[in-house]
Parts: sequence; structure tokens; C-alpha cells
Amino acid sequence: MPVISVVNMKGGVAKTTLAVNLADALVRREQYRVLVVDLDPQFNATQCLVSADDYVRRRQQKGHTIVNIFDDRPPTTISLISGPSANAPAPLNQISPWVIKAGLELVPGDLELYRLEVGGGSGREQRLKRYLEAIEAVDNYDFVIIDTPPTPSHWMMSALLTSSAYIVPVKPDPLSRTGIDLLRGVVERCSANYGHPIDCIGVVLTMVETNTIVFKDTRDFLDNNDVWAGKRFQNALPKRTAIASAQANQGLILDLQDDAAKRSLVGITQEFLEKVGE
Repeated sequence: MPVISVVNMKGGVAKTTLAVNLADALVRREQYRVLVVDLDPQFNATQCLVSADDYVRRRQQKGHTIVNIFDDRPPTTISLISGPSANAPAPLNQISPWVIKAGLELVPGDLELYRLEVGGGSGREQRLKRYLEAIEAVDNYDFVIIDTPPTPSHWMMSALLTSSAYIVPVKPDPLSRTGIDLLRGVVERCSANYGHPIDCIGVVLTMVETNTIVFKDTRDFLDNNDVWAGKRFQNALPKRTAIASAQANQGLILDLQDDAAKRSLVGITQEFLEKVGE
């Protein structure tokens, strides 16, 4: 079961867009079974897949979130009807992902992660890995895709320690290029400190306008860089206001009337499968 983190040290690079749409394409185009793990405290991936009303309803019904994995204390359940209440801590193998549709499931995000981050705690970095090991015998996913926060934290480290590989989304601008070099340092420290090697599947350019100088400069930077040469996906996610608009209502790229954007996503998905050996 390959576990793939989508990660960059800079926000605003369409990290979540890449994570959820890659997962969706693997399900809809390739008939794989995919689990998305929303490990970003802002839980944008969850909002792309679940409406606000549905999120509240599932929480009222004692639906588990990412907090249940990392905290053995009862987390608060948000209820617009009965007010706050508490879920009893659940064993890892009894924490159930949410079914989004056939083939696609989600461990949803939760603002309570901010509380856990401030509170600290030992051993949390390994809990996601132990959770996936606990449910693997029950839920046989083809892929797990983790949407990570854009800052160094317990959560980013947990994602890297859980993953067999990672993908880096990069927006064509100088700051995003700086972010990937910072990320490389984090990954190297993770490997050294925990003895956990993790492979880079590749770099996906996002929010791309191919006729701009900044796109060409970023492409050339990646292709001629000692670290990132040969890592760039040939397909890229185009810049589209329609993508962000659709995501606000749980619409994804394959739902759009935009053949070019859909072709780009399908191309990224095919390259992904080639790189992971599927």
C-alpha cells in the first residue's frame, strides 16, 4: 500500500488541489481504491470533499477525524443542535474513515489539531503510521495520499515518517523554488534522525501559465538543478479560476467543462502511476 505525501514548505502552491484531484483521478479513471488523509490543521482537503453541512452532520453522528488518531483524550464534537460534546477515545483499528464515494475515503481534518500542536506530546509522530498499519488488514487501499501542512510541525514529520514517497507541487515563482530546497532539508533530517528513507516521486508544476517567463524560468531551474533534475512531471496543472470555484462546492477537475485541465490531470495521474511502478 503506497503512502504518498503531497508536501511543500510554502502555502498557495495548489498542494491540496493536487492531492484531492490526483486521488479522484486514481478512483474515477483507474478504478483504484484510495484513502485521503487530511493532516493540515486548516483541513482544506476535507472542505474540497465534504460540504460544511455534511461535515457537521457526520461529526454529530460521532464520526472520527484526524484528531482521534493523534489524541487519546476525548476531542470535542461540534454540534449546532446540542452544543459541544465528547467522543470516547477509540482504539486505532476502530477509527473509521469517511466514505466519500465508491473507492474514495477520507480521514477528515479537524481544527482541534491546533490544540494538539500547542500542547505538544511525545510519540505522536508515529501514530499515523501505526493507524495505517492497524487498518491495513481491514481496509485494503491501493494508495494513501496525505495532504500536509505547509510548515514544519509534528504533522509534517508524521506524514513523512508514514510515507514511502512524496510529491512536491511547485508554483512557478522564486519563493516556491525556495520552498522545495527547504523541504529537502526537512526530508534529509527525517531520514537521518529516524532512519526512514523516503523517495521523491517528482515535482509537479501547478497554477501554470505556459506562455510566461516565470514558468520557463522555473522549468529550467528544475531541469538543470543537481537535486531536482529529472524529477519534473512533464504534465502540469494549469492556472484556472474555475478549479478554485468548483472546489468551494466540492467540485473537482474531472467535473469541469475544461478538456485541457482534465487532460493535464490525467497526464499527471499516468506519470504518477509510472513513477510508483503501477
